[in-house]
Amino acid sequence: MSLGTTLKQVRQQQGRSQKDVAVGICAQSMLSAIENDHYTPNAKLLLALCRRLAISLDEISLANDFAISGDDTLNAHMQRLCNQHRYQALNDFLLLPSTLAAVITDQQTQAYYYYLGVSQLHLTAQLDEAEQNLRFATTMSTGKTPTTLTRLALASLATVKAQQHHNHVASQLVDQALADIDQVVYEENCNIIFYLAALTAHFLHDSQLATQRLLTGIAYITDHDSHYMLANSYRLLAEIADQAGRRNDAQAARQKQQFLSSLFHEKVPERFN
Repeated sequence: MSLGTTLKQVRQQQGRSQKDVAVGICAQSMLSAIENDHYTPNAKLLLALCRRLAISLDEISLANDFAISGDDTLNAHMQRLCNQHRYQALNDFLLLPSTLAAVITDQQTQAYYYYLGVSQLHLTAQLDEAEQNLRFATTMSTGKTPTTLTRLALASLATVKAQQHHNHVASQLVDQALADIDQVVYEENCNIIFYLAALTAHFLHDSQLATQRLLTGIAYITDHDSHYMLANSYRLLAEIADQAGRRNDAQAARQKQQFLSSLFHEKVPERFN
């Protein structure tokens, strides 16, 4: 579910009106816009609404997952595995015949192979399989402008090619993923693309480019009043600064990451492959 849908359902389950929930926090019209996904609240506003509704931030996932079938129960299970970073379980679930049988439309098929590739990407022994599935996901886009899902598949594939030391191909894939991204309608999943672009540069041992992409991504995220992927971005900044021997920069980035992780319960990697 989207953030707006989550807030709306919890409010209705508690039998509370928009006016009651919004009073002292924001205008009722703003809460209505948030619930209908017409406006993304900033961190301060989101925290206030979650406290008012007694919602744990552990239950809030601002990045929308892509449906792999018309079965809401199946999609919800996949989303839980993704949010919990249980990639082996996600991989096993996606490979079940019953899961594959539920994948019908082109969009669902693209999402299926994207998630399958991502699960394999985190299981380091399966890079070749991850490449194959992510590449398939990139080919299923229609239209001249790539969708957010296609951009994510391209950026994820770039990290694979970088780890395989295919530098030129990895750079080309990142360029395709980022092309005119500031001209498309904003989705929070776009935040991930900047992170993956920076991670690709990190795998290619270009710390300057990785840092530049992270700073651009952080600006992009905050300009859209989001916090999704900020903790991960600062975690990678700290890693890069550590490797470059810039201890003060690493410490500053790590402090920001720890604060954001504590505030929003966003998990970050302990190490980078």
